[in-house]
Amino acid sequence: MFQMEEERELRLKRNEEILREIPDSIRKCNIRIIGIPEGEEKEKGAENLFKEIMAENFPNLVREMDLQVTEANRSPNFINARRPTPRHIVVKLAKVNDKEKILRTARQKKLTYKGTPIRLSADFSAETLQARREWNDIFKNLKDKNLQP
Repeated sequence: MFQMEEERELRLKRNEEILREIPDSIRKCNIRIIGIPEGEEKEKGAENLFKEIMAENFPNLVREMDLQVTEANRSPNFINARRPTPRHIVVKLAKVNDKEKILRTARQKKLTYKGTPIRLSADFSAETLQARREWNDIFKNLKDKNLQP
């Protein structure tokens, strides 16, 4: 009886992980741009805005790779008046390798758009982000004790 309950728990846990991986696999080509003021994308379009950011911050990288943007838009679609920060721009690239190159390069540099500091990050589902936040405290405690997590 106890063993059956344990197996059921394991199956439930595995299924939850699989369900979390599905949206993340759909988002694997996405980059999230954080810190662009609202309305900037209305004039040029979000795709051109991303290309402008790339040209401003990574001129060499843009020259060496053929950057193909499939889609770009603000997320979420509605504006929350109580949220003081601008909504993020989600850019969907054609190739995962391009996304990884961009993020790897972005980690080594302070990014700006017209002098405003911005950040680039991978686009994950809310469940994955929550799971990562829960692990952050554990990693912080390990680092405080001079352990390599």
